[in-house]
Amino acid sequence: MKIDITDLLSIENLTRELQVSIDMESFQSKLGVFPVKEKAPFSLYLENQENEWIIISGETDVTLLIPCGRCLEEVSVTLHLVIDRKYPLDETSLLEDAEDTDRLEGAELDIDQIIYDEILINWPMKVLCREDCKGICRKCGTNLNNKTCLCDQKELDPRMAAIQDIFQQFKEV
Repeated sequence: MKIDITDLLSIENLTRELQVSIDMESFQSKLGVFPVKEKAPFSLYLENQENEWIIISGETDVTLLIPCGRCLEEVSVTLHLVIDRKYPLDETSLLEDAEDTDRLEGAELDIDQIIYDEILINWPMKVLCREDCKGICRKCGTNLNNKTCLCDQKELDPRMAAIQDIFQQFKEV
C-alpha cells in the first residue's frame, strides 16, 4: 500500500494518524518465499518535525508460515513489528544524524516496503515446530516426529573411517 504524504511534507509540525493495511501476500528473501498467514490493519502515526524530519511510528503483528528448522513442517510464526522511522527532509538534517541513511524519496510512502524491512530485522534465528522436534531421517527423509524409520541411525566420525575398515577386517577372521 502506498500513501500520499504531500500535505505532510509541506506543512510544518503537521501530525496525521492513518489506518493502513498491508498488501503483502508473501515475504520473499534469499531464504525463500514465505506466505503471510495473518495481517491486520493498524494505526500509523506520521509527523513533520520542524520541516526537518518525517517521523513514522506504529505497531502491528504479522503471522508468517516458516518451515521448522529440523523437520521442515510449516510453523505459524507471529512477528510483532514496531515501526519507528525518522527520515530527513533536507541535507543539513542528514548530516546531523549520520546513523539515519534512509532518505524519503518523493511524496509517496510505501507501507509494504517498511513492513518488509521490519520483518527482515525481526526474522527469527531458528524456528522449531516444538522444542523436542526430532527432525527428519538423514537417510530416508522420514519425519521422525510422526513415525520411526528402520534406517541405521549410528553416526560414525568420517575421520575414523580408516580405523573402521581395520576393525571390519578383523571381524571377518
